[in-house]
Amino acid sequence: MISLTDEDQAKLNGEHGPGVAMAMRIVVGMAQASGATELLDITAAHIDGCLYHGPTGLRYATTLVEGGATVGVPTTLNVSSLDLLHPDLYQGPPNEAAASRELMDTYVALGCSPTWTCAPYQLLERPSFGEHIAWAESNAIVFANSVLGARTDRYGDFIDVAAAITGRAPAAGLHLDEGRRAGVTIDVRGVYNGDDGGDVFFALVGHIIGRDCGTTVPAVIGIETATEDQLKAMAAASASSGSVGLIHVVGITPEAPDLASAAGGESPPTIEISAEMLAKAHGELSTATSGGILRSISVGTPHYSIDQISRFAELLGDRHVSQDLDVYLNTNRAALTQAEEAGLVGRLEASGVKFVTDTCTYATQILTHRDGVAMTDSAKWAYYAPANLGIDVVFASVEACVESAVTGRIEEPSQ
Repeated sequence: MISLTDEDQAKLNGEHGPGVAMAMRIVVGMAQASGATELLDITAAHIDGCLYHGPTGLRYATTLVEGGATVGVPTTLNVSSLDLLHPDLYQGPPNEAAASRELMDTYVALGCSPTWTCAPYQLLERPSFGEHIAWAESNAIVFANSVLGARTDRYGDFIDVAAAITGRAPAAGLHLDEGRRAGVTIDVRGVYNGDDGGDVFFALVGHIIGRDCGTTVPAVIGIETATEDQLKAMAAASASSGSVGLIHVVGITPEAPDLASAAGGESPPTIEISAEMLAKAHGELSTATSGGILRSISVGTPHYSIDQISRFAELLGDRHVSQDLDVYLNTNRAALTQAEEAGLVGRLEASGVKFVTDTCTYATQILTHRDGVAMTDSAKWAYYAPANLGIDVVFASVEACVESAVTGRIEEPSQ
């Protein structure tokens, strides 16, 4: 039995209109399914349902609008299926483009902010420690819970905007203290080499965590320092290969000053990461066999931050990418603006790099070439692209991606 406030009941009874009543029914149904006995207030939401997957999602959103619903908390939007700033990149059917644009417009009509990014934590305003939010988009969920210390369960399409409209979410899962305790220790002390492994190391550890931990919250020990972009790489990889919603990195993330704090005083079992395990994870993220022709390079999944754009530009220098392949850099509008102000956009475009905003190259039809091999520095992109795009993938460091972009063939980074 769910304990509802008078305001909850009024919304459920239709006193705020049919759209709000529909959203409230969904939130209550989710609470019942998750075993919650009450709802809690949320301060923000992030919506994944604005990515077009078919007419059902569009019908759902339009029904909410027609029912008079609007979001009740600040709400950002995930990537869509179109790049509105670079529409010429779209390679798909015109009817799908029209439906995708209608879906985008519908979510804006609900009062959502047209941020169109899978990395809302890179925006100027982001949740603070302890805030209850309703975020969808798997990598964003892990980052919010782990790095920011905000609290969100793993929300998906439909429930995300229902929570945003009602301002309420089930008091269950990762919203609760008991749901956030580590149940397994991931020991990387035998393979951690400081900055030597770069972002690739964090992505490979994340892939192993997602693959092997299921929904169990892990606590990683042995990492001494980490940037937000490295933690982003770990979060995205873990959320792609599995169902992880929170990773404690002991000594770094806010709820894990030590292992005892992360595990609630318990002593969880340990998985020791070996070099062989990292090599196996790398192999699982690279489907291409030797001899494949490199046709595309895609970086920025999740969306590149300004620091990552700057690093890419630094590595490329004054060189031009090969005429034999396409190089895509996915980022959000906020980071793009920062890059433009720093003179990086014009410089990279002159070197042959194509910027992608509002969407992602594995989520919609942008890649011109699918007959060869694609290269990426993103474990998430490498995990999803083979099935989504029917393309073979090589997962590598950003250094290797840049060198390969210049030569037109798969390269290892220069030492």
